[in-house]
Amino acid sequence: MPPPRAPTMFKQLTAYRLDPATLPGADEFASALQRERFLPCAPTQALAVGWVAPRGEPNAPLAERIAGMWQATLCFEQRLLPPSVLREQVQARAARIEQETGLRPGRRALRELRDELTLELLPRAFTRRAAVQAWIDPAQGWLWLDAGSAPRLDATLTAIVKTLPKLAPRALHGAESPAVAMREWLASGEPPAGFDIDRDCTLQAADGTRAAVRYARHALDPQDLQRHLDAGLMPTRLALTWRGRVSFELTESLQLRKLALLDLVLDEGGRGASDAGFDADVALRAGELRALLPELLDALGGEVVPDAA
Repeated sequence: MPPPRAPTMFKQLTAYRLDPATLPGADEFASALQRERFLPCAPTQALAVGWVAPRGEPNAPLAERIAGMWQATLCFEQRLLPPSVLREQVQARAARIEQETGLRPGRRALRELRDELTLELLPRAFTRRAAVQAWIDPAQGWLWLDAGSAPRLDATLTAIVKTLPKLAPRALHGAESPAVAMREWLASGEPPAGFDIDRDCTLQAADGTRAAVRYARHALDPQDLQRHLDAGLMPTRLALTWRGRVSFELTESLQLRKLALLDLVLDEGGRGASDAGFDADVALRAGELRALLPELLDALGGEVVPDAA
């Protein structure tokens, strides 16, 4: 049975490599965030993006420097205008125009109506906020982003490059793809040194049929797994524990989902270390990730630089 999970410290961690030559100085980093500080949505603005204080406190700095890490938080605020509401309003306005003029609005007129009604409805729309944590390790050349979806991840990368134009994040690549490596670990029952296989796994057909098998908190029976693997299903997610310290799900795109500290780490740092303060929490997370990620890349045959390959 896998060790009990602590509260999740990253929902979906994506790691990138940074060229040290492109990194700004710490003061330049802080100044760049200030220039792109978050401002709430204007009445007719659908989306606002900008940097906020990671501590969530008034007047706190936008750039935090803790344990050698630079941390920043990107805030997204979106006005919620459901498409169904907009469609109903457009249809109602179009019907009224047809009744008054005897002419049904054409496609171009409908597009103009949609734009006009969007501007009318946006000021009355509710807003929703979401935040993405960004961590930079200038000494080891890491960028870590905790974005929960691919569109949010892309938007965060766009905002980072806009804020720091010289920065060139490079996606991580192992010599072996995560899907192939996870298949080997499941087929052999032998995970790489330092890792244990937990009880969550997703297998999916690679032939476009979208056939899938999911294990959730369920023992992974070797014979059952082998039958699915022989049928051509490939792992897309696999829950792992690293040295009894960190639990996570590895995905086929080399993302770490539901990444959480375990009791061993919390006991070493003083149980409830995250309650000891923001700085202690950052230092604890950073220390574990700095050790975990290189071992994970080694388990995938070592890190590969695409240009060099």
